[in-house]
Amino acid sequence: MGEIVGAGLLAHVPTIVLPDEVRRGLNHGRESTLHSGLHQLRREVFDVLRPDVVIVFDSHWFTTVEFVVTSAKRRAGHFTSDELPRGMSSVPYAVPGQPDLAQRIAEIADGTDQCWITAIENEHLPPTYATLNFLPFLQGEEAWLSLGVCQTAEPEDFATVGRVVRQAIYESDYRVVLIASGALSHTFHTLRALREHEAADEEHIYSSDARTFDHRVIDALERGDHAQVIAEMPEFLRVRPEGRFGHYQMMAHALGGEQCRAPGRRFSEYENSIGTGQVHVWFDRPDGGWTGEGW
Repeated sequence: MGEIVGAGLLAHVPTIVLPDEVRRGLNHGRESTLHSGLHQLRREVFDVLRPDVVIVFDSHWFTTVEFVVTSAKRRAGHFTSDELPRGMSSVPYAVPGQPDLAQRIAEIADGTDQCWITAIENEHLPPTYATLNFLPFLQGEEAWLSLGVCQTAEPEDFATVGRVVRQAIYESDYRVVLIASGALSHTFHTLRALREHEAADEEHIYSSDARTFDHRVIDALERGDHAQVIAEMPEFLRVRPEGRFGHYQMMAHALGGEQCRAPGRRFSEYENSIGTGQVHVWFDRPDGGWTGEGW
């Protein structure tokens, strides 16, 4: 029987993979805790857990008529970001996959009319930096799968996908870590203003409303009150969380949804990225499991 051994809401911002002098230069000479926090997460969590598989709910990978999960045996190549080619250019990557788990996710979804998930084994399926930016910090010998955010999905769809992923993991023999890769509030400053807001201080977050609600979400996550975050999703959507917070919603429902009480521990400060709200929050597996084994 497989298990989810840990999960995290993690920020994938491009600054974490910039050269040290560039990254610090944007932040008045100071290190970003989003960068140092991932190194800490590797030492304190990943090197201890040594999972078999990491599943990334990738908020940069938008699909339209279905959810898609990668099922190639291996993804490898060089990545250049079409969004930020100056900062992420010809970056080599080599990522082993876990086709059996990906196919099982798709099979379970095929057995219900509540969601649609397709497993794509094409090794040339382009990755996004919402998955790849974690590799220099967290990658070990485990397999990695990416699961995209369907842009036509609604909260009940994200919830169903999370439960499908949960069932597939429990039916497997794998110890799995889940990563909800993405931001909290996600509105950028305009082009002519954004260079004045590149430092990490939260005063640069796009609006006071976004900052206030981000703190409300972080506080609930640290208390393990996932029910509050899920219940307040309509209000949170008003400050435009990244990917309509689908990355978190899928992860949370894989952990039990409203019943999940796993408290989060911070591996970073709450930081700005040209207007967007970013943080690393990790959820350790409770001693008795997340909330049981059923749907």
